[in-house]
Amino acid sequence: MSAKAIREATGKTILNSALAKCPHFSPCRFASVDEDSLGDGLLNNNAWLTSTPLVVKPDQLIKRRGKLGLIKVNVDFPGVKQWLSEFMLKEIKIGRTSGKLRNFIIEPFLPHAQDEESYVCIYSHRNGDTILFHHEGGVDIGDVEAKAKTLLVPIDTTPTAEEIKKTLLTDVAKDKQEMVAQFVEALYKAYVDLYFTYLEINPLVITGGKVHILDLAAKLDATADFICRGKWGEIEYPPPFGRDAYPEEAYIADLDSKSGASLKLTLLNSAGRIWTMVAGGGASVIYSDTICEYGGASELANYGEYSGAPSEQQTYEYAKTILSLMTKEKHPEGKVLIIGGGIANFTNVAATFKGIVQALQEFQVKLIDHKISIFVRRAGPNYQEGLRVIREIGTNLGIPLHVFGPETHMTAIVGMALGKRPIIEHAEGHCPSTTANFLLPGGQTDVKSPVASRKTSTASGKPAIDVIDSSVKPEGALFHRGTKAIIWGMQTRAVQGMLDFDFVCRRNSPSVVAMVYPFTGDHKQKFYWGHKEILVPVYKSMEDAFKKHPDSDVLVNFASLRSAYESTMDALDFPQIRTIAIIAEGIPENMTRKMIKKAHEKKVSIIGPATVGGIRPGCFKIGNTGGMMDNILYSKLYRQGSVAYVSRSGGMSNELNNIVSKASDGVYEGVAIGGDRYPGTTFMDHIMRYQADPEVKMIVLLGEVGGVEEYEVCDALKSKNISKPMVAWCIGTCAGMFNSEVQFGHAGACANSDRETALAKNKALKEAGAFVPSSFDDLGEQIQNVFDGLVSKGVIIPREEVPPPTVPMDFSWARELGLIRKPASFMTSICDERGQELLYAGMPITDVLKKELGLGGVISLLWFQRPLPPAACKFFEMCLMVTADLVSSLVSGLLTIGDRFGGALNGAAKQFSEAYDAGLIPMEFVNDMRKKGQLIMGIGHRVKSINNPDMRVTIMKEFVKSTFATTPLLDYALEVEKITTSKKPNLILNVDGVIAVAFVDFLRNSGCFTREEAQEYIDMGAINGLFVLGRSIGFIGHYMDQKRLKQGLYRHPWDDISYVLPEQYNG
Repeated sequence: MSAKAIREATGKTILNSALAKCPHFSPCRFASVDEDSLGDGLLNNNAWLTSTPLVVKPDQLIKRRGKLGLIKVNVDFPGVKQWLSEFMLKEIKIGRTSGKLRNFIIEPFLPHAQDEESYVCIYSHRNGDTILFHHEGGVDIGDVEAKAKTLLVPIDTTPTAEEIKKTLLTDVAKDKQEMVAQFVEALYKAYVDLYFTYLEINPLVITGGKVHILDLAAKLDATADFICRGKWGEIEYPPPFGRDAYPEEAYIADLDSKSGASLKLTLLNSAGRIWTMVAGGGASVIYSDTICEYGGASELANYGEYSGAPSEQQTYEYAKTILSLMTKEKHPEGKVLIIGGGIANFTNVAATFKGIVQALQEFQVKLIDHKISIFVRRAGPNYQEGLRVIREIGTNLGIPLHVFGPETHMTAIVGMALGKRPIIEHAEGHCPSTTANFLLPGGQTDVKSPVASRKTSTASGKPAIDVIDSSVKPEGALFHRGTKAIIWGMQTRAVQGMLDFDFVCRRNSPSVVAMVYPFTGDHKQKFYWGHKEILVPVYKSMEDAFKKHPDSDVLVNFASLRSAYESTMDALDFPQIRTIAIIAEGIPENMTRKMIKKAHEKKVSIIGPATVGGIRPGCFKIGNTGGMMDNILYSKLYRQGSVAYVSRSGGMSNELNNIVSKASDGVYEGVAIGGDRYPGTTFMDHIMRYQADPEVKMIVLLGEVGGVEEYEVCDALKSKNISKPMVAWCIGTCAGMFNSEVQFGHAGACANSDRETALAKNKALKEAGAFVPSSFDDLGEQIQNVFDGLVSKGVIIPREEVPPPTVPMDFSWARELGLIRKPASFMTSICDERGQELLYAGMPITDVLKKELGLGGVISLLWFQRPLPPAACKFFEMCLMVTADLVSSLVSGLLTIGDRFGGALNGAAKQFSEAYDAGLIPMEFVNDMRKKGQLIMGIGHRVKSINNPDMRVTIMKEFVKSTFATTPLLDYALEVEKITTSKKPNLILNVDGVIAVAFVDFLRNSGCFTREEAQEYIDMGAINGLFVLGRSIGFIGHYMDQKRLKQGLYRHPWDDISYVLPEQYNG
C-alpha cells in the first residue's frame, strides 16, 4: 500500500521541521503518551507540562474526536493525568468498531476566539492536488466540501501566494490574508516535497500574528521512504482504530521489508474459524469476498497474501505464522484453512508449496487436535509437482486435505470448505500431466495433428492463426504480430518467455530486439528461438538501443521502484515509443503522476505501474504475462479469440485467461493496468480500443474497490459509446463487512467513500447495462452465457482449432521438474557450496572459523581432506611465510583473479570509503551509484539473503566489532545493506564487502598507519592480495584433488559452448 495514515504527533513533527522557515508558523509543542510512558519520565522530558493549561486527546486515527467527547481542554497537568487514568486502555465503540484507547497526545491549550479558526485540507488525485480552505473551522464545520473554496493545482506546478489569496482567502480578514497565504504556500510546498497524499488541519488558528496547527490528520506515501527517510525519520504506521497491532503482523511486515516478494498479514478475528493463505493481491481479495458472500464474514480470521515468487524459506515462515495463530485456541466446529490462488505467472508453485509442507509437518499434532481441514487450489509454473507434494503430505499426516488445480474454478474451494457445496475430488491424473509442449523432430515446420475438440471462432472465416503483414499496425492497437520491443533490465527469464511465446505464435521474427542494462558494457546475450540459439544485443545506454533499433515502439521496463521513474521519463523522450509497460510496484505516487502527464503529452500508452503487463494472443506478450508455456497452451493464448478483457490485477489476468478460454473461444487481448492508485492508462482507455476493434466481440472488466474509474464505464454504457456486450465485476465486496478499515493487496484497493465500494460499483454497472454476475464464483458462467448468445446470433462463427508448433523446454526447468539427468563434467571431494553453508572437506565454514583452524587448518582440509594436528597446521603456515616471494605461487593465484572470477575487495574498499569520506548518507550513496549505472561492489549474493544469512559474514562481523577499536566504515556498509536488501533480499553485504570495509577500518584506525599510508594501500589495491592468497590455496587443493580422484584431462563439453564467430564471417 502507498498512502498510509500517520499519527498526529508524527505529522506535527514532520511539519515542525518543514515549516521552520515560514515566518508566521508557530511550531507545534506536544508530548506523546502511551501506557509505558505515563510515568515520571513524562515530566522529566517535558517540563513545560506543569507551566501551561493543556489539551489531551487520543492519537489513534480517530475522526471527530471533539464530537465524540474524546478531548479534554484547558486543564492542568494533574487534570490531564486524571483524565488519562480514566481513558487509558478504555474500550470504546465508534460506529460498528470497538477498540481500546492506547495512544494520546498532550499539547498546550491555545486561547482563541471562534472566528480565529479556519479549515485547510490538501489531497492528491490523478490529475493534481486540491487545496480546500474555509474561513471557519472547528468541530461544527459540517459539509466542508460544499462550503470550502477550492484550488486545483495541476501536476508539477506550485501556486503562488497571490493565487492562493485570490482563490481561497477572499472571506479571510484583509489584515490576515498575506500571512495565511504565505503559510498555505509553504504548507503546500512541504506537502509535495515530503510526499504527503492527504493533509487536513482543523482547526487552523490564526491569532496574535501567528498560525497555529491544532488538530491534524495526514497520510504519507510510504513508497517514498527511500527518498524521504532523512526528512521523515523512522515512521511508525499505526493500525486503524479497533484493530490492535499484533506481533505476528509486525513479523510478517519485517519479513516483507527484507524480501523482493510481497508478504502481507492482517488479523481480523483471531478467534475465527476460517483462515486463508492466498497467493496474489487480487486473488486474496476475491477469496475474502467469496467467504463473506457465503456468510463467513464474522468467522474470517485474517486477510493477507504471499506473492511475487517468495522463496521456500519465506513461504515456510509465512505459513508457520498463520498456523501458529490458527492453533492458539480451539473452535467448537473445528477450523478450515483455505490455501488458494490464481494461476501464477512466474512463481514456482512447487517451491512455495514445499515451504507450506514443512510448516504443516511441524504442526501435525496441533492440526489434528484443532480439527483443521485444508482446501487447496493453485496453478502456475510447476503446479503439478506442488499439488502432488501437498496431496501426499495430507495422506501422510492424516489430516483432511483436498487439492485442486486449474480444472477447478478458483473460488470453488470456498463453498466446499464452508459446507455450501459438495466436495468433488478429482482423480490425480485429471489435470494435464505435462508442463510444456516438447520439441519433436520436425517441430519447427507446420504440424499436422488431429483437430482439437474445442472450436474457435471468427467473424470472417480467416484461418485460426492470422498471418498479418508485420509492417502494418492495426488502427488503435498497442501490439500486433510485428511489434518489436526493448527490455529495460537483465530479465533473461522473462525475455526467453517472450521469445517462446513468439515462436509458438508462429511469428516470423522475435519480438525482443534489444535489452538495456546500465550496469554492464555493451554486449550480446544468448537466448533460444525454438531450438536455435540467437544473440540479443544489450546496451548500456537507452539512447544507443533506440538509435540502433528505430522500428521498436514498445519498452518493457523491469527497472526497480527506485529507477523506474527516471528510465521511463528518459524513454518518453524518444518519439518512436508508443507503449511502455512498467512492472515495478511501489513507485512514489508523485513520480507516477508526472510520468502519466508526460506520457499523455507524448501520446504514449503506459501499462502499469505494479503490473505483469498484457497479452495479445498470437501476436505479443509483455514479460511474464500468461505464465509459462504449459499455461499458454492450456489457455489457448497462441491464437486470438473474440473476448478482450481489462483488469487491475496482474495475478488475476492469468486466471481470466483460464476462465475466458473455458467459457468462450478465448482471449483476443488482455491488459492488467496495474494495482497502484494511479495506473498509467485507465479502464476506459483500453475498453474504447476494444470497442473500436471489429475483431473484439465482447468485453470483460474486472474492477476493484477504491477509486471511481468504473463510473466512467457506466457513463459510456448509458450513452451507448460502449455498445458491445460487457461482463463486469468489481472485487472487494467484503470491505463493508469488516468493523475496521482493511487495506487490500493493491495500493489503490481502499474505499474512501461509499461510492468507491465494490458493491456500489457493481450495482451501477448493472444498472448501466453491463452483465454483472452475482459473485466472482459465477463470472465464468456469465461470460459463457453472453458468448453463447453471440454465437447463436451469428455474431461469432465457430472455426476449427489449429495446433501450435512444439516448443523445447529449457534444461534448467527440465532439471527442476526432475525430467532429465546429466552427468557432471567435474568432480570434487574437498568442498561443497550448494547448500546453506560452504563446506571444506565436510566441515562447515562456521566451524572452521569458530575453531580457529587458521590457514594451516584450511590447507589440511582442502589438500588432505581432514583436520591435521596443530603442529602440522603451524608447519604449513611457516612454509607460507618462508616461500611468500615465489613467483610461481603468485602466478597461480593471479591467474584466477579478475572481474569474471571474483575479487571485489579493492572495488568495495574504494566505493564505500569514498562515499563515507564525501559525507554521503547511505541512501544518497545508493541513489548516486544507481544514477551512475554502477553496481556497488561487495553487495549481493547468488544464494544467500537477509533471510538466509551467510554465516561467514556473520562471524567476521562479530569478530571485527568485538576486537577492532572502531568500525565506522563497517557500520556505514551495514546501513547501506539495510537499503539494498529492502529492494532485493539477496543484496546483502557479502564476504568481499565485509572484508574490504573492515580492512579499511583496520588501516585507518589501528594506529599502525598514517591516514595517507592507509589511503595508499587502498589505492594500490593491496586488499585484493587476500583474495589472491586464498585462491592460490584453493587452486592447489583442486589440483591435488583431481590427481587423487584419478581424473583425466578435462575437456569442457562442446555443447556447453556457444561458438560466436565475428559478425562479418557469420553469414
